[in-house]
Amino acid sequence: MDQRFEKLAAQAAPAVFVFLWSTGFVATKYALNGAEPLTYLAARMALVVVLLAVIAAIFRPRWPDWTGVLHSAVAGLLVHGFYLAGTAIAIYHSVPVGLSALIPGLQPILTSTLANRWLGERVTPLQWGGLALGLSGVFMILHGRPMSGEVGWGWLASGMGLVSITLGALYQKRFCGDIDWRSGNLVQYIAVTVLFAVGSLLFETGHIDWTFEFVAALFWLAVVLSIGSIGVLYWLIRRQAATQVASLFYLVPAVTALMAFVLFDERLDYLAILGIVVCAAAVLLVKKSARA
Repeated sequence: MDQRFEKLAAQAAPAVFVFLWSTGFVATKYALNGAEPLTYLAARMALVVVLLAVIAAIFRPRWPDWTGVLHSAVAGLLVHGFYLAGTAIAIYHSVPVGLSALIPGLQPILTSTLANRWLGERVTPLQWGGLALGLSGVFMILHGRPMSGEVGWGWLASGMGLVSITLGALYQKRFCGDIDWRSGNLVQYIAVTVLFAVGSLLFETGHIDWTFEFVAALFWLAVVLSIGSIGVLYWLIRRQAATQVASLFYLVPAVTALMAFVLFDERLDYLAILGIVVCAAAVLLVKKSARA
């Protein structure tokens, strides 16, 4: 029974991850209606720390040694800190929600290049073909979008998020795979809470409009994203090659674009729809070639 459940979980986990991760971009837009980027992130991470502290107090997980604490803090600053800051700042600077996922959607290319050299993972020619196909799909969705002015600063922040989430996922796989997720994640979120709180004090007003919309988005982002989707991501990282996990990020821009079309009426033309199909085909190609 346990093996059947684990097999079912392994089959469902990629789809669950893509859906949950995509909702983060939508919920962030709602949250930014009530607070500036770093202020909203500081509030979100403080809530996550409280929730994980309760979980840790109940289940009493094994704590990492000081080296593990340091590795967890570094992974947290990369996976949560600079990535989430880049995404939030991009949306705050008028990058449409459906596009805020696009530059981080290039992660599979960067991950495969680094994993090939840093983790010793072999990336087959067929996988490289799938990654290149996914890249072309992302550019189809991206075509005709404004890239200058205030939006240009948003794209720059999104590029920071790309580098950060890529390095963070690889760092997590290499140095944090044996750390209990409950204690390890608590250390990570404490580190980023300090980062965002200091950033908010230095660069923002710190004002929050505690509307129902803001509170609902904050709880969704804290519970479903920061605990749920990150837990699924780390579970996938421990069990699959970095290239396979990274290929899922090609689906995030597509799913996010569909959500933004429904919720915010963001443009989704025929070429963008074709790009979504191409991204999905790229993920299937990368995963099929990995099993071959």
